Amino acid sequence: MIPKVIQGGNFSDHRGTISYVNDFSFQDIERFYIISNSDENPIRAWQGHKLDAKNFYCLSGTFKIHFVKIDDWENPSKNLKIETIFVSEADSKIVHIPAGYANAIESLDSNSKLMSFSTLPLSDVKDDDIRYPADYWLING
Repeated sequence: MIPKVIQGGNFSDHRGTISYVNDFSFQDIERFYIISNSDENPIRAWQGHKLDAKNFYCLSGTFKIHFVKIDDWENPSKNLKIETIFVSEADSKIVHIPAGYANAIESLDSNSKLMSFSTLPLSDVKDDDIRYPADYWLING
């Protein structure tokens, strides 16, 4: 499986706006959390998952979601290609990062909030969560 964007939309009328991503299925979702990076540390990097798929939705502000396909969990190449998807509160889209990738979340605005939906039960996270140093892969602007 490869990373993909699940596009949603927005509907506005005199009552306000509804944002939606109707093609996203919650069938395999086990838990969710909300990420708010600090202004001093706007990049949360690098976290890999052998089994857990991640799904990101921007609630407010803007983010860049960076990801790499891991080639060797014990000693991944430092030359892996970093891919990036930009999300904002106006986008109404979900970025799906399947298992087998490491990701980095970069907030571009103060007070940005990103919702993350995970497919792995919390009881299995400690065996799946693999962290690499923040500078393992260098993010270019």
